[in-house]
This record gives sequence, structure tokens and C-alpha cells, in this order.
Amino acid sequence: MITRTRIAAAFAAATLIALTGCGANAGATNTAAADDFPKKGKSIDLVVAFSSGGAVDTAARLIQPILEKELGTNVEVINKPGAGGQIGYTQMTSAKPDGYTIGATGSPSVVVSPLDPARGAKYTRSSFQPLGRQVIDPTVIAVQPDSPYKTLKDLLDAAKANPKSMTASTTGLQTGEHFALAQIQESVGAEFAPVHFSEGASQATTAFLGKHVDILVANVSDVTDLTKQGKARVLGVMTSERAPSLPDVPTFKESGYDLEAGTARGYSAPAGLPDAIAKKLEAAIQKAVEDPTVKEKMSALGLQTSYLSAAGYEQFWAAQEEDFKKALPLVQKTN
Repeated sequence: MITRTRIAAAFAAATLIALTGCGANAGATNTAAADDFPKKGKSIDLVVAFSSGGAVDTAARLIQPILEKELGTNVEVINKPGAGGQIGYTQMTSAKPDGYTIGATGSPSVVVSPLDPARGAKYTRSSFQPLGRQVIDPTVIAVQPDSPYKTLKDLLDAAKANPKSMTASTTGLQTGEHFALAQIQESVGAEFAPVHFSEGASQATTAFLGKHVDILVANVSDVTDLTKQGKARVLGVMTSERAPSLPDVPTFKESGYDLEAGTARGYSAPAGLPDAIAKKLEAAIQKAVEDPTVKEKMSALGLQTSYLSAAGYEQFWAAQEEDFKKALPLVQKTN
């Protein structure tokens, strides 16, 4: 049985890796290349592999003006949703590694999609050059406000007694929500019927609000406003401590289930960036992610900033890859 699985270990290891160095490239830089980047009048595309309005898109748009200020050029957020992020990741990694195309990257989706041959991904781990991590967003389980299930135990007991009798949302195959459902099924025996909304959280939330899906499996940031508006009742947060934006919602552990899950999000570029350009982008992303106003706005949305340098994000990503390789069979059984 899987309780605090290796998935959770990678999730929790973030604070340790945060102590690592700041640069993804420690070698000598070409200052001439950095001085010439970005060229006057040439904008930078920031590819978001999910639809507008979700947490990935919102975080990218929050840092957008700071990036523009730091880099001295326009930064255009380009939404390329579909296939659980795979369409956007393909576009980003296929771009020329010149600094003019970067992208938001979120795990597990970006980590797992190239690990499953059935996905047909045209990229691998080595296709990405991490630039910095922004946030870790814990997974939550929510029901309708008028749901008969008042506690997490009530819900999971019902799902255990009547397997697949309730539908549950994900943001696509092999995404964080899908892994969370697989963990719950493996550890608790509670089996939901996953419904995969491959364009992202906005699509899943719309379906939940329209009562087209019974259970909303999402991230803290996706449900903070819904809870305030009385449109969802969150039963549990899959992390070791209560979420600051949902102080009255117990953790899974408090409810008797030693499980953790969540989504880690950051920014990357196509592999092969010149060192000087990489360092310039890394510095701008750090400045934007750690900007006090950005952090305050992120917190108001239920997104707790958890910055990692390019080097730290790369190590975190590599560790997750090894862990998700072992956990992948779980989600393949719950497609």
C-alpha cells in the first residue's frame, strides 16, 4: 500500500532543495550575448500549456509585468491548452533556444508525459532548461455545497462501498489530480471514476459548477474563491499542514489518511540556451516571483510562493522524474 509515497517525498523535499545554488549554468558567460538580449522591439513568448483563468495562467500573468520591466521588452502570455499540457510543452520545446520562447511548466504533467510511450510526446526531460520554480499548490477534494458528504471520511467510505459510483475531475491524464486519485485508490480503496478535462482547471471547475461531475479534485488555488462564494465545500487538503487560505479545512492526515499530493509549477526554456541569456532570464524570473506585490496577490489566490533557483528546480525535477517512474503504473490503472 502507498501512504506517504515517493510522490509525497518529492513533494515534501522542496524545502530542502531550496537551499541549493542560484544558477543553472555555472560556467563563464558571454556578456556580449546578454547585452544584446532581448533585441529592441522583439517580444518574448511565455507559453502556458493550459487555458486562461486557471492557476498556471494566473501566476504567469502576475509575473508578466515584472518580467517586462526587468527584461525591457514585451512578454506575451500565449495559451496553448490541450492533452493535459502536452500541446503547449511541445510548442515550447520545439522553439529555438534563443530566449524568446519560455514556458510555464508544471509537474506531474511535464514530468510524466514523456515517460509514457503511449502519450507519444515529442520531448523528453532533456528538452527543457529549468529557469526557476514559483509555487507548490496542494491538491484538495471538494464536493457540492449541498452534498450529503460532510467529511472526507464520509466521502471516501462511500466511494469504497460503491466503486466508481461518483465521477471526479482531473486536468488531464497523468496530471496531479489523476495521481492523487490513484494514491487514494491504492491506499484507501476508495475508487472514483476519473473525468479528464485536458484544457485545465477552468474547464474542470466549469463542469463541477454545472454539476456535470460529482467531485472536484483540484488545487488549493482553484477552490479558494469557490469556497468564499459558497460554491464548493472542500473536505480535505493533501498536505502536511493546513492551507493558509483554507484554515478551516482539515488535512488528509488529520482525517486519518497519511497522503500528500500537489502540483509544482515553474518556468523553463527550450534546452540549449546560451549561458548569458539563461542567467538573464533566471534573474528576471527570480525578481518577478519574489516581488512582494506578486507574492501578496499569489497568497490572496491561495498560492503560496515556494521559489527555487534554476539549479534547485532542476534537481527537484530530476528527483520527481525518478519517483513518478515508479508511480506511473498506478495512474495507468485508473485511466
